[in-house]
Amino acid sequence: MSETDDRPLLAVRLDDLFKTVRPKGRHWTNAEVAEELKKANPELRVGGVYLSQLRTGKRANPSPDLLAALARFFGVSVAYFFDDEVAQSVLSQLAAVEALRQSGVRAVAMRAAGMKKENLQAITAIMDQYRQLQGLPPVTDSTEPE
Repeated sequence: MSETDDRPLLAVRLDDLFKTVRPKGRHWTNAEVAEELKKANPELRVGGVYLSQLRTGKRANPSPDLLAALARFFGVSVAYFFDDEVAQSVLSQLAAVEALRQSGVRAVAMRAAGMKKENLQAITAIMDQYRQLQGLPPVTDSTEPE
């Protein structure tokens, strides 16, 4: 969330899910998500316009049933909407998944799978040098190759 974003936290977090999580491998519109939610929960009252209002902060009090349905649809815990620690964890995982989607990154990850720790450390050092040569920021990853 940017410092200039004046939307309610719920709006920002819901919007982040729409922008980064890809259930069934694709981005979804508000109307499509509303239809999917109603298919799974016929008694749920939700529409594309209402989801849009939640994402922009024009509406801010969805029912617990709607929050639970949205969490299930996007594959996150309902706590994501309320708990900063859970939200940060989810966003970190989403960033890692998004990095894997980038061209070439998946191929590198697949080749690294199963390699010895020493080999992974050597490869990581080489990649860090190439990042520096290209003027890219250093990667601060708290998880070292195992």
